[in-house]
Amino acid sequence: MTQAPDPRDLHPVRMLLVDDSVTSRAHLAAILEDAPGLQIVGQARDGEEGLREALRLQPDVIVLDLQMPRMDGFTFLRLLMPRRPTPVVVVSSLNQRTDVFKALELGALDFVAKPSGSAASLETFREELLQKCATVQALRMDNLAARRPLPAAPVAPREPLRVAAIGASTGGPQALQQLLAALPADTPLALVIAQHMPEKFTFTFAQRLARTTGWNAREAVEGDLLAPGLALVAPGGKHLEVGRDDEGELRARVLPRDEATYRYTPSIDRLLRSAATALGSRVCGVVLTGMGQDGREGIQLVKRAGGLTLAESEDSAVVYGMPQVAAATGAVDEVLHLRAVAGRLLRFARET
Repeated sequence: MTQAPDPRDLHPVRMLLVDDSVTSRAHLAAILEDAPGLQIVGQARDGEEGLREALRLQPDVIVLDLQMPRMDGFTFLRLLMPRRPTPVVVVSSLNQRTDVFKALELGALDFVAKPSGSAASLETFREELLQKCATVQALRMDNLAARRPLPAAPVAPREPLRVAAIGASTGGPQALQQLLAALPADTPLALVIAQHMPEKFTFTFAQRLARTTGWNAREAVEGDLLAPGLALVAPGGKHLEVGRDDEGELRARVLPRDEATYRYTPSIDRLLRSAATALGSRVCGVVLTGMGQDGREGIQLVKRAGGLTLAESEDSAVVYGMPQVAAATGAVDEVLHLRAVAGRLLRFARET
């Protein structure tokens, strides 16, 4: 079992803050400066200054605003990533949801939603920001820099319905976009996806998957019928399960947060557990890039039910945490580079 490293045992994560608002920078600094294992080494008021400071200071992680004068966050990412690939955490408001996924495509690692102003929202923001910055200790930068569109797998004939239940966390939005783009939308396979992501962002994320991959992707709603070519994304802040209705049809179940049982919402374990129960050998459980242990229990249940189990390999995972923990259970059939996952899912879909 692999655990996140103790920040006290490692060199501090060196951070650069890039935001045009003096108030926002001061707020971020107040949140981050006393956190163990983190060190603010610089601040910049726009992308132009941020680029100079990033190349001069060579920080371990950059916390980035997107809307800035002179040079915005998108231009900053376009110029930074080819010259010095660096983990970037975007801080965004809800009205920047589309911008967030554009930033992820340009190379940003992850994002944190700006707090609403309540004490609970501020504490959640602080915890998420600290966690994502600390994740840098486990990053595979060569994999982050190498993320490119994957070639599409060959088109398969239509077969009886099978389901792939996929879980991902840090690095997952890019990995999922590339996986779906490489997997033909007419593959006789339904996809159900649990991506660790805040509320109100998963709807836009699903829309973006639909626009960029050819799959009929959407945020799941209660009662959605699973179908070939359909990819259902778990809503942020809720759990997604697969179950059968009174006629035996496979449908999505969207359930409220259950922090007493599941640490993460949406929970990969909960999705995999339900899919294993509903489908048995006709489900493939997939654990992609991410920090933590979500998926560890679920992948074992899929294996026990006779399903196929896959985990992304260290060669392509941006964070080889969840896939490594899943593989360490001995319940993973194949540990694959992201490029090979689409082809394996296609073969799974064609099995009789």
